[in-house]
Amino acid sequence: MNIIVKLILFISLHLLIVPSYFIANAAQQQNQIDEKIPYVGVNVRGYYTSLQNLRYSTPFSEHYYNDSFKLISNGGMNHIRYVFYWEAYEKNPSLFMKELKKVARLADKWGLKVIYDSHQFHTSSWLDPSNGTGFPKELFQHELGTYGLGGTTVDYPAKIWWTEWWNRNVSDTDGRDGWNLYANFLKKVTNAVDKHESTLGYEILNEPQIHSPDQWNKIGKFNSFITNALRKITDKTIVYSMNVPISFKNTAINLTPENLAKMAPNNKDNVVFKISVYGIPNPNTYQGDKLAILTDASKIISVPMYVGEWNEVSREEKINENGNMMFHIDPVKSDLNQLKADTLVNDFKKLRVWGMAFWNWNYVPHPAPNFNIIKVTQNGEIQTTKYFKIIEKAIAS
Repeated sequence: MNIIVKLILFISLHLLIVPSYFIANAAQQQNQIDEKIPYVGVNVRGYYTSLQNLRYSTPFSEHYYNDSFKLISNGGMNHIRYVFYWEAYEKNPSLFMKELKKVARLADKWGLKVIYDSHQFHTSSWLDPSNGTGFPKELFQHELGTYGLGGTTVDYPAKIWWTEWWNRNVSDTDGRDGWNLYANFLKKVTNAVDKHESTLGYEILNEPQIHSPDQWNKIGKFNSFITNALRKITDKTIVYSMNVPISFKNTAINLTPENLAKMAPNNKDNVVFKISVYGIPNPNTYQGDKLAILTDASKIISVPMYVGEWNEVSREEKINENGNMMFHIDPVKSDLNQLKADTLVNDFKKLRVWGMAFWNWNYVPHPAPNFNIIKVTQNGEIQTTKYFKIIEKAIAS
């Protein structure tokens, strides 16, 4: 065989091999792009599981959950993050548990996977009677003078209470340890719904407050304590949450990926890290920097991220009712269009997040229009708003 024939054979062989390599590589990259987020859905709030102030004075209709879950399922979603509050349980344990079990049964019916989220907002209605809910009043009544003095991250009573909570110095009016009381509450929730096929897992505590660098490790100890307690009765997913505030200006808390990683429980089997995203995470913006640092923390501990709350929010800095400066949602400027929703979902896909839940599905109206994914008529009929269609399309694409 002469040299020319050998050269032709060599070139022909490599022309066959090289395209195959590139085709395989391109297919792999396309699979990564097309890979779906496993769990997609919305946050759902209830009545007796959320009852905390006058906004919840009128119960919704008997068919509310069935109609809601049907709409969510038919909208191409397979997941809900069900929000509940410890203090709502303390107000009426029987009706709380009855409602919780109904949610589990109907989620089974409509093929939805549920994360049961133990939520807090502004700590407690004890500290913030107008907006707060979370921890029951029995954990605050040692200091009667704190009632109504503020439960946000900038309010002094909240700073003191959370510091004591992480030091495990909070007890109820009978002297019982707060951590044990909280673990027993979550175990009651778990025992009530764990056998249901729809039950995906449990979130330890939504967005705990942090006020000093030494509290990162203490939150990790708390998350480990609760995880170990729940692992005695369930092997389903355990979710732990990012902290508040996520502030790059507040140097007092030393916000770094390494410190964020310290919040993870020691037992990381079937554990995911919940984050909130309320805006397009463009580089060199607050939302971009926030998502970057949370992603870095997730990588350090090799725990998947769960976007437990997402939406588009504009905030303005104002003085709150307790005279402290903080950021509030601007209902006029906050909005979500199709482009923004598509961008956010695409960003989550690129990060290969474990799941995502839109905030939120709630029969109580909110001043920001994009927080109202539904509206409920006087006769109990559920009507989806334009934002439901936006989310539906973003997920489908």
